[in-house]
Amino acid sequence: MPESEIDKALIQAQKYYGLTPVILLGSGASAAFEMAGMWQLGQHLIESIDRSKLEDSEKTVWDKFCEDLNNKVDLETALTNNRLSAPLTKEVIFQTWNLLNPQDHIVFKNSLSDQNYFPLGKLLKHLLRSTARKIDIITTNYDRLAEYSCEQESLYYYTGFSQGYRGYEENPETINTTRKVNIWKVHGSLGWFKNDTSINISISNTNDLPSGLTPLIVTPGLDKYERATREPYRTLISQADRALTNSNAYLCIGYGFNDVHIQEKLINKCTRDNSKIIILTRTLTESASNFLNSGEIHNHIAFTRGESDNETIIRSSELQAPITVNENYWSLAGFLRIIM
Repeated sequence: MPESEIDKALIQAQKYYGLTPVILLGSGASAAFEMAGMWQLGQHLIESIDRSKLEDSEKTVWDKFCEDLNNKVDLETALTNNRLSAPLTKEVIFQTWNLLNPQDHIVFKNSLSDQNYFPLGKLLKHLLRSTARKIDIITTNYDRLAEYSCEQESLYYYTGFSQGYRGYEENPETINTTRKVNIWKVHGSLGWFKNDTSINISISNTNDLPSGLTPLIVTPGLDKYERATREPYRTLISQADRALTNSNAYLCIGYGFNDVHIQEKLINKCTRDNSKIIILTRTLTESASNFLNSGEIHNHIAFTRGESDNETIIRSSELQAPITVNENYWSLAGFLRIIM
């Protein structure tokens, strides 16, 4: 392979990165830290929700939901095809929190002894060394890996809530600093809760689900989009839309291009405005492949895993065909070697 092809691709990635892209974090970014994905969550729901405590009408729906999962239907589709009752949906939210929160704590504890644990933190610090005053992260993940990444590098960040052990909803101006990371968690967070009087609060790193509080996370299902019209999600989605609109460059890390809350704006920007996009992922989802192969995305570069961790397939709008290189550029840690 001509060396110039590799050079062309790496220069393209550096050029796009130099535009201070909005960062989109998907489930693949969390999977790198062994956080459970949708399949593991589906199996956990089957095992943890007690069928004997359900109403008869709920049992019928639940049995069909479990049957779908056992037949390899993905969790999002299974929950969309089988509308759960409000109490059963609430139990799904609780059990989702019970699975992911301990895993999130393990990641945090592991990071305490390793200052290089979060490549995302290194990336954010590097971006903020430029003329950029703020970085926007948009994520559908519930975990706090973005927040931990900021704290690793002593960066100020804003999530929609005030700082401290018990936080309340605040506007972005409450964090007034020369450099800041905005983290727009459009599906909620493991640290956010609604109390009995419908007040939204954040609680730092609680091990157990506090009595009287319901986790503020939007789980898959038919009512996912209805719940996203409530606070704090409505404001966060609006802020995420604003970040996407005001940028002409995007860095997608483990993002599968499957969420309507982000998708339309991102696709419109890349097709209508010819915005630049970098994709880092282990494997392209079907949606991501369709996005790249549509013929309408004219400024893109994607790094995916080859046959081993030390092999990368590069797809680029500036290359006639994909190329394979014997380097790890598809992971975030590997990508840092290109831009730092």
